[in-house]
Amino acid sequence: QVQLVESGGGSVQAGGSLRLSCAASGNSNGRRCMAWFRQAPGKEREGVASVYVDGQATLADSVKGRFTVSRDNGANTMFLEMNNLKPEDTAMYYCAADFLLRSVCNVGSRFQYSGQGTEVTVAS
Repeated sequence: QVQLVESGGGSVQAGGSLRLSCAASGNSNGRRCMAWFRQAPGKEREGVASVYVDGQATLADSVKGRFTVSRDNGANTMFLEMNNLKPEDTAMYYCAADFLLRSVCNVGSRFQYSGQGTEVTVAS
């Protein structure tokens, strides 16, 4: 089992920044591949970023150049640095994890474990 707890969400003006954190615990193999996805009201879930245990990262096209994903394996924490936020980034952001191997660890993958989410609101 893997437990995930997100934090760092909030309300900001367009152009602002936020840093989300995901504290992970449990089976370390189950956290090999970690990711962020988001879901806005009335919209489908969207993969935002993924990061493998060795640091290999992928980002959705919609956030490239603005968001950065990273992880601190020693601290069992994953981060999502979000800059130049736009109103369309408003959503509930979820942390996810899985046993996935490096070759299939990406934003489009399906993840076995996820957290409760942290809300991000960007005002125009």
